[in-house]
Amino acid sequence: MPMPPVPNASLIIRGLLLLIVAAGVYFFRGFLVPVLAALIIGFASWPLYRRGVRACGGSTTLAASLALVIVVVVLIVPLTLALHYALQEASTLVTWLLEVNRNGAPPPRWIEALPWIGGTLATYWREHLGEPHALGDWVQILSGQHIGNIYRMVLSATGDVFNLALTVLFMLITLFFVYKDGAHIADQLDAVGERILPLQWQRFSRVVPATVSATVTGLGLIAVGEGLVLGVAYWIAGVPSPVLLGVVTGFMALIPGGAPLSFTLVSLYLVGSGHLWAGVGLFAWGAIELFIVDKTLRPRLVGGPVKLPFLPTFFGLVGGVKTMGIVGLFVGPVLMALLVAIWREWVHSMRQPSPLVLPPETEPPREP
Repeated sequence: MPMPPVPNASLIIRGLLLLIVAAGVYFFRGFLVPVLAALIIGFASWPLYRRGVRACGGSTTLAASLALVIVVVVLIVPLTLALHYALQEASTLVTWLLEVNRNGAPPPRWIEALPWIGGTLATYWREHLGEPHALGDWVQILSGQHIGNIYRMVLSATGDVFNLALTVLFMLITLFFVYKDGAHIADQLDAVGERILPLQWQRFSRVVPATVSATVTGLGLIAVGEGLVLGVAYWIAGVPSPVLLGVVTGFMALIPGGAPLSFTLVSLYLVGSGHLWAGVGLFAWGAIELFIVDKTLRPRLVGGPVKLPFLPTFFGLVGGVKTMGIVGLFVGPVLMALLVAIWREWVHSMRQPSPLVLPPETEPPREP
């Protein structure tokens, strides 16, 4: 009686490995956000970290510890303070909106004082927002949420400090080991990648770090810088809630055209509220700062292989925020940039003509 065929052992091993990886992703999915954030920061700061290793005499443990302290002082502490004050101002703003929704409100004077469009906007305000509960109806139409739900979301964001602190702690721990053992991890990834993609891995392994670094620098650092500079300008110009508006401007700077839209609207508010020169000065300062960033800083800092157009950037931002919260503002565009880079490299490799390899019996004879 013939023996039944023996299953392929390599297929069984691969199937078991896939099951183990899937189980690990399922059980440790709660750590996905801090791990991705640590990897992105590590990729973006890796060239500077290598200089730190050389300055520390080759000690990766000491260099990783110093790099972690720098990340905390330069990145974590300022962003935490900015978000804290921004959420406090947002809570005050939502409280005012609840009062306006309860009783209705006449159009503000600064809207009526806007040149050319002030009268039309004031008329629309009286028709659609002047009555009680009209603001809540518009908020529900635009966002799908009641204004009370938005207020509770703001309160939960201000009170959920413990989970945010744990996420930051796990991110810092992961970042330490990314710095300390990053070279060994990269060697192991190269060995696996060359086995899976023997022809494309060398190009992908060069494109991915450069893409992450360029995206984080082009989107993250420049957005933080624009939010800080314009937030200080809002405070000097006397705009209410300058920290909140600075944070919003920084987030808007992640989208192409978002920063000029933000400081233009704030400048129109100043002009309409009777502060003509403050509005003109703010607009001029924003235009000069944007010109300097786009013409000098951004080309030098970014210079990466992927320059995302508007639509992938927008999808990355929205998908990142819906999936990962605030961290998704940076993780989403980075993942989208990686997808675009991999797609372009794949198309590029397919368009390259493959070398013609002749069989041994048909190879032309070599000349002596």
